[in-house]
Amino acid sequence: MSTVFQRTLEVRTSGQGFVDITAEVAGIVAEAGKKTGLCTVFLQHTSASLVIQENADPAVLRDLQRWMTRLAPEGSGYEHDEEGPDDMPGHLRSAITRSSEVIPIVGGRLGLGRWQALYLWEHRRAAHVRRLVVTVLGTG
Repeated sequence: MSTVFQRTLEVRTSGQGFVDITAEVAGIVAEAGKKTGLCTVFLQHTSASLVIQENADPAVLRDLQRWMTRLAPEGSGYEHDEEGPDDMPGHLRSAITRSSEVIPIVGGRLGLGRWQALYLWEHRRAAHVRRLVVTVLGTG
């Protein structure tokens, strides 16, 4: 019989960039004690996002950050700028990425590939505390 297990996770960022949250989410999966199932991670914010990306070469993350900066640059011209010049670009960046990820649970562990990690991608310059809802549905 499948059951649901849920935890809220708070992640502190230090400004724009990536925070590897794989270990924290894996800990919640372990706490849930499910051998087979799905883990959904949902980010409760609109100026940050979640990505599954390479964990071996940090140049990948640096290149992604530079690409995103070119795609949605800071500056004037945005109507929505009440919280500063990085406000609307943060929303644009999160709109083209994801606010949730679903990862299979295989043998009681996250079913990520060898070179994959789950990252919270902060799109704002200032440090933030981001809340995530981690839901584990499974058996075993």
